[in-house]
Amino acid sequence: MNRTRFGWVGAVSAVAWMLVPAAGSAHGFAGKRFFPATLATDDPFVADELSLPTVSSSRTSATDDEPSARVETISVDIAKRITPNFGIELGKEYDRIKPQGEASIGGMDNLGVGLKYQFVKDEAREMIFSVGLDTDIGGTGKKSIGAESFNTYTPGIFFGKGLGDLPEGASMLRPLAITGSAGVAIPARGQTDEGRNPDSLEIGFAVEYSLTYLQSVVKDVGLPAPFDRMVPLVEVSLEKPFQNGADTLTGNVYPGVVWAGHYFQLGLEAIVPVNHDSGRGTGVLAQLHFFIDDLFPHSIGRPLFDGSP
Repeated sequence: MNRTRFGWVGAVSAVAWMLVPAAGSAHGFAGKRFFPATLATDDPFVADELSLPTVSSSRTSATDDEPSARVETISVDIAKRITPNFGIELGKEYDRIKPQGEASIGGMDNLGVGLKYQFVKDEAREMIFSVGLDTDIGGTGKKSIGAESFNTYTPGIFFGKGLGDLPEGASMLRPLAITGSAGVAIPARGQTDEGRNPDSLEIGFAVEYSLTYLQSVVKDVGLPAPFDRMVPLVEVSLEKPFQNGADTLTGNVYPGVVWAGHYFQLGLEAIVPVNHDSGRGTGVLAQLHFFIDDLFPHSIGRPLFDGSP
């Protein structure tokens, strides 16, 4: 790791650590606001959670060198709190790639490891801020599916903000919330035999409208089950390499819905490429997500170090 490049990450983390710690609580809450775990973008909170599985199916666009291909993935992600405000995340994905007119190939992608520290939690304003560092561990996946042999480091900042503090005159907008993240993916090797590996700006955000918040906090509009626990949302994930404008912006829009119970949630989204370079046609993304902190609040769902007996 380049110490100069990543020195600012340590500085930000040190400043965050000196701030007044946010009160630890179960997954995704700030005041009366529940933020569901987003499927395609990084959410801002630190929690004990398990996504098992997340599955997707989409199609790439053809290029001058490669045909269009169907890409199917299945992944597992687990997040564990070390302290009430600091956690680690691990993720592993299996990819199956079927190029048009050719035999399919499959294999595991690189292991992903993430660290996240939640340094702001404002209950009244329904607001969360965190900093983190995601690392793609090179050489832990299959090269034939595109897994790199070198590490990629992505320091970033994450936020969540509910609009529950809007005035009564805008009460129907109060169920709205937005979460998002911004980071820079920095390959450990800037140049390989295959060519240059530029740093990339990665931006993701989600706009959510919580029917649960509408029903329980704003106004009881008589929504029956299962709609009273639904959160319609739209996620956007974008990437832009820093390479003198030679590479275009790519990404996807993910319209969908999450149903959140007390112990788990279900999510289903469409995958809509933002341009031809991002993909072809509409894909699908689905996830079953467990709240370990609610399933096992007195054992594995607790932070490892929380100062309580």
